[in-house]
Amino acid sequence: MNNPAGREIDILLVEDNPGDVRLTQEAFREAQICNELHITTDGVEALEFLFRHGEYADAPRPDIILLDLNLPRKDGDEVLAEIRDHHPLSNVPVIILTSSEAEEDVVKSYELRANAYLTKPVDPGEFIETVKSFQQFWLSVVRLPTTDEE
Repeated sequence: MNNPAGREIDILLVEDNPGDVRLTQEAFREAQICNELHITTDGVEALEFLFRHGEYADAPRPDIILLDLNLPRKDGDEVLAEIRDHHPLSNVPVIILTSSEAEEDVVKSYELRANAYLTKPVDPGEFIETVKSFQQFWLSVVRLPTTDEE
C-alpha cells in the first residue's frame, strides 16, 4: 500500500499493552504497510521520543501519532496537550486509539485537538480491522503535512 506522499511514513505508537502492540504490528504486516512503526510504552517515554531527549536524540519526527489515553507515568491527555503546545509538533496528526468509550474522553480529546478518536474493539480480529481502516484512510487517502525539522 502506498501513501500519497510517496515516501516512507514514520508512525509513533504510544501503547502500554503488549497485546495491543502485537495486534497493531500484525495489522500493519497484513496490510503490507511499508512504513516505520516506532513504539513507546508510556507518556513520559513518548515525550522523550517526540522531543528527542536522552536515548531518543536521533529519533525521527513522526508523521502521525497513534496515542492511547490510559498510559502509565503521564496519560494520553497530558501527552496530547504537550504535543499541541510544542510548535514543531503541533501540526502532526494525533489519532487517539484507546479502549475508553467514555463520552468525556472523546470530548476532551477533541478539545485538545486530536485528529480522530478510535475505540479499540475487544475482539482481536475487529481490532486488526480497525487498524487496517486507520491505515487505509490515514496512510493512503490523507495528505500528511511535511515534517519540519527543528
